[in-house]
Amino acid sequence: MFCVASTEIGAIMNITKGGLVLFSANSNSSCAELSRRIADRLGVEMGKVQVYQEPNRETRVQIQESVRGKDVFIIQTVSKDVNTTIMELLIMVYACKTSCAKSIIGVIPYFPYSKQCKMRKRGSIVSKLLASMMCKAGLTHLITMDLHQKEIQGFFNIPVDNLRASPFLLQYIQEEIPDYRNAVIVAKSPASAKRAQSFAERLRLGIAVIHGEAQDAESDLVDGRHSPPTAKSVAAIHPSLEIPMLIPKEKPPITVVGDVGGRIAIIVDDIIDDVDSFLAAAETLKERGAYKIFVMATHGLLSSDAPRLIEESAIDEVVVTNTIPHEIQKLQCPKIKTVDISMILSEAIRRIHNGESMSYLFRNIGLDD
Repeated sequence: MFCVASTEIGAIMNITKGGLVLFSANSNSSCAELSRRIADRLGVEMGKVQVYQEPNRETRVQIQESVRGKDVFIIQTVSKDVNTTIMELLIMVYACKTSCAKSIIGVIPYFPYSKQCKMRKRGSIVSKLLASMMCKAGLTHLITMDLHQKEIQGFFNIPVDNLRASPFLLQYIQEEIPDYRNAVIVAKSPASAKRAQSFAERLRLGIAVIHGEAQDAESDLVDGRHSPPTAKSVAAIHPSLEIPMLIPKEKPPITVVGDVGGRIAIIVDDIIDDVDSFLAAAETLKERGAYKIFVMATHGLLSSDAPRLIEESAIDEVVVTNTIPHEIQKLQCPKIKTVDISMILSEAIRRIHNGESMSYLFRNIGLDD
């Protein structure tokens, strides 16, 4: 496990005022590893709580110590059973609220349903629904990391601290990729070009963008309710009304904007879930002459057959943080490496509990980061 060292943070990590309680809301023991790391860094014991599933699959939470008048931090990492994870969090938040906790801060490194943050046809904006449920349950503050869209913060009517994992990933590149000066940062689609540009400017490297991705890419999904009106309803508005139709998109052949020949290609993104687009990008980069390919992302969902597909692909290494537990996937694919981000989460908890400024954790972070 790769871990960033910081004497400045480490020297003050154990200094916290009284009245802090740290809970893990996961009934799945494999998801509690991040909570234990955070507790160790803060120098506190995990709060006593039972979270389990009834035989009828209902979630039950039993808090086994007093939280009256205390700052309660609930750490929830997302398991494969996302909906159960959400219910565990909501029930625990509400239990703390009814037990008269002073404040209830959710520490959710990966915010679930974050991809469903825009209207698609007659769907719904599920991220907004989830934000409303958390606030209604009693959450008073949220700590998260690398939201899929930063605008999700606006769905909440409570403070949201959207931390960044990029400093840890950048340090991994500098320390673990010996010839990184011969690398180029790659955006696998124009949608991720801003993130790639941010990495490239900080590492003083070049950038390449792959254009012409698969037709089912997220950016091509139809936005809004687009059913055309019937002929009768058009005539009712005005007999001669003819609304111009938007010309449909047509994807060009896959091209790489930028030189990757004889270079190390580092693909950056925020989430690795379905890996098909990453595999296609890796094949394209190999064809263009890249001799080594890395994939870097904050959240490693690695669903379905992702470990097997990565192992059989042209990708040399996949680097993700431990916002989501993926120990099983690492056993299936040695190419998957982990960067520990418990340090920044611990420092955020310490600063919020002690009433200190959070600006230290957002140094040199711009609007596009």
